[in-house]
Amino acid sequence: CGFFIEMICSLCHPKHLGLCCCVPGVCRYPLGMSGGQIQDEDISASSQWSESTAARYGRLDFEEGDGAWCPEITVEPDNLKEFLQIDLRSLHFITLVGTQGRHAGGIGNEFAQMYKIKYSRDGSRWISWRNRQGEQVIEGNRNTYDIVLKDLEPPIIARFVRFMPVTDHSMNVCMRVELYGCEWLDGLVSYNAPAGEQMNLPSFPVYVNDSVYDGAVTHSMTEGLGQLTDGVFGLDDFTSSHVYKAWPGYDYVGWSNESFPGGYVEIMFEFDRIRNFTTMKVHCSNMFSHHVKAFRQVLCHFRSESDWEPSPLLFSPAVDEENPSARFVTVSLANHMASAIKCQFYFADTWMLFSEITFQSGRGQRRVEHGLVAKMGCTHTHSRSTLPSPEDDPTHKVDDSNTRILIGCLVAIIFILVAIIVIMLWRQVWQKMLEKASRRMLDDELITSLSIQSETFVYNHNQSSAASEQESNSPYERIFPLGSDYQEPSRFISKLPEFAQTSEEAVCSLCDVPASTSAAASKSTTATVAQDGVPHYAEADVVNLQGVTGSNTYAIPALTMDLLSGKDVAVEEFPRKMLTFKEKLGEGQFGEVHLCEAEGMQKFMDKEFLFDVPEDQLVLVAVKMLRSDANKNARSDFLKEIKIMSRLKDPNIIRLLAVCICSDPLCMITEYMENGDLNQFLSRHEPEGQLALISNAPTVSFSNLCYMAAQIASGMKYLSSLNFVHRDLATRNCLVGKNFTIKIADFGMSRNLYSGDYYRIQGRAVLPIRWMSWESILLGKFTTASDVWAFGVTLWEILNFCKEQPYSQLTDEQVIENTGEFFRDQKRQIYLPQPGLCPDSLYKMMLSCWRRNTKERPSFQEIHRALLE
Repeated sequence: CGFFIEMICSLCHPKHLGLCCCVPGVCRYPLGMSGGQIQDEDISASSQWSESTAARYGRLDFEEGDGAWCPEITVEPDNLKEFLQIDLRSLHFITLVGTQGRHAGGIGNEFAQMYKIKYSRDGSRWISWRNRQGEQVIEGNRNTYDIVLKDLEPPIIARFVRFMPVTDHSMNVCMRVELYGCEWLDGLVSYNAPAGEQMNLPSFPVYVNDSVYDGAVTHSMTEGLGQLTDGVFGLDDFTSSHVYKAWPGYDYVGWSNESFPGGYVEIMFEFDRIRNFTTMKVHCSNMFSHHVKAFRQVLCHFRSESDWEPSPLLFSPAVDEENPSARFVTVSLANHMASAIKCQFYFADTWMLFSEITFQSGRGQRRVEHGLVAKMGCTHTHSRSTLPSPEDDPTHKVDDSNTRILIGCLVAIIFILVAIIVIMLWRQVWQKMLEKASRRMLDDELITSLSIQSETFVYNHNQSSAASEQESNSPYERIFPLGSDYQEPSRFISKLPEFAQTSEEAVCSLCDVPASTSAAASKSTTATVAQDGVPHYAEADVVNLQGVTGSNTYAIPALTMDLLSGKDVAVEEFPRKMLTFKEKLGEGQFGEVHLCEAEGMQKFMDKEFLFDVPEDQLVLVAVKMLRSDANKNARSDFLKEIKIMSRLKDPNIIRLLAVCICSDPLCMITEYMENGDLNQFLSRHEPEGQLALISNAPTVSFSNLCYMAAQIASGMKYLSSLNFVHRDLATRNCLVGKNFTIKIADFGMSRNLYSGDYYRIQGRAVLPIRWMSWESILLGKFTTASDVWAFGVTLWEILNFCKEQPYSQLTDEQVIENTGEFFRDQKRQIYLPQPGLCPDSLYKMMLSCWRRNTKERPSFQEIHRALLE
């Protein structure tokens, strides 16, 4: 992974070798308030109302104690003394914060309408966070139960963070909080530089000062970090307006040679410890039409202990007077060991503008890049620095004076572990004795449940809600919010009065899908087929598959289920001992999905399925595991899902390979593709072009994008031929293999990685509304035509390389309001915009997938044929 870090932007996931992607758009992982990784002793407060509202109860989405942290006194408008403080134990790059009020199961009614954030890197100097417009107050909660997420723009680098409630009148406040980001493993703790200046162009002035620097600023900037480490590239044309609605030149820090008689600007970088530096990268403007060029040469001095080395390093880059684009200039630092670097950048023209400066450090063949660069589609990865180990350091001396104490501690730990193992074994034996009788009944159930009878099952989405809201213990559960202001509402806010008055059942469907579908199902004793040939969920009896994750991924009319139930399950029992756990992919109310390696899987496959893997090689598989304490309905549905999955045989649908149902926990073993899901795969790649060449990012050609889309259409064509409705088609539910092979799966809803893609109705359902057709959201109808709508959105994701969510400029409520425009059909609905890589013919296909009338949407056969052409 260290090798790829130099070549590929945003390749390494935090779970790989402990690496961390510190980029504002990528680095969005909960840091441990809700997950419990942050210990109680690291959470403190200025005061507390009572022991049951102490700081340790201020964890997001927890309701222990009295449900939140509450200060001792009422917060006054002019009182900013109350705070909730979190010690992260080390420096972290924090991009997002979340807050909640005190709900306590409906008893509490205290929340913070506004708050400020202060942070510190050393615990002594505290800095007030302010946004790019200079504002410090952050809008908080409007009720006690919803989670409100706020982007920190700019992000902060800190160890200590304080949440300080702010009010405009005297009131009681309580807070639950979470921080999102990544560990800051760069080691850069500050840079000192001259203050930026003002460039007077003929038409308007351009301010190239470091507006977010958090140190002291007078004539120079000292002991702080700012725009040179904020993860944002400067534009090629610095005179253009910026994406953050700031002034032209906002991303750059610049100086004029008229202010520096020596002909150079000196910047000093302080690090947390001695590091082995290989290169420095400086992102410079080269807009020579405005007398701005990259530096002519740089002279760098190194300080390893307390003294500066006598021999500086001189580097002169090639001068470019033809290409005005901004670029990174790479400076070789020749493996100097240092805890501080002081560089003198010499002017090549009147002005010199920098937007990012990053460093590489490493040992031997391992080279790890440090710094922050992110702009215009490219992301850059932070990772753990590698310093010379004590064994490689000739000055290292072994101190064995405490050997006896160390041995004693190890012996004590061993005794404690043995005692814990004995207790655990005793508990397992006792539990087995208690469950012996119930197991006999469950064994009988296993024998009879695989023969599925024709029954009427009503679509119930309640289980999906619980599955989506289940939290993982992993510290790296990534969150993908939608903008600068996110709110997770507890119910739909209907803004369609004329629609609500004309269809009471549809409103019920909007708020609680099971109500509408169960009502419709109760009116029909047999499956009725819609005019388009596929039974609607609201019009037909369907098989409810709660499964492991609680998701009804493949919705199957009972009529079709009858046809499937005539044969036995054509899969074999697989020995559990031949499965090796690798990683947890997701979890739900009834079980978990694990990534495993299977030994000897080739021997268990039927002749129709060919593995492109030698017999002696381990096979990567996904294992859906049902919890042993799951209820009878979940177990029955799990066995039905095995039955159904065993019949799905298509090159572009994930195959069921084997099962483990002779003992608990019940497992089904499916294929897994080595390149993971399509969303993550494309987000690590770039389209072919100049930008990819500059960033050294891996690329995917347009023809390969079309090839992947055609495979998805082919798989959906197969499902639609069986009257199967997927209901959750998206790039997160497509897996990528060798040579851009695609197979459709159903893991997305169970993964907290994609929790931001699902709209939550508290206590009820979760819905992927940004992929859903208008009739699915408003009427509760899920058909092949609604899958076609979702395919159009999936195709839009693919051509955007999954760099943003669909309708990312809209809130969840606005997305729902937009579906109302489709219903009213007054030409005011908003469509997803045409991607930059998308030709007109493909965009017309997308628009046809989003037609209001379901009969006018193309079939998957037509889509597949068009993509092949």
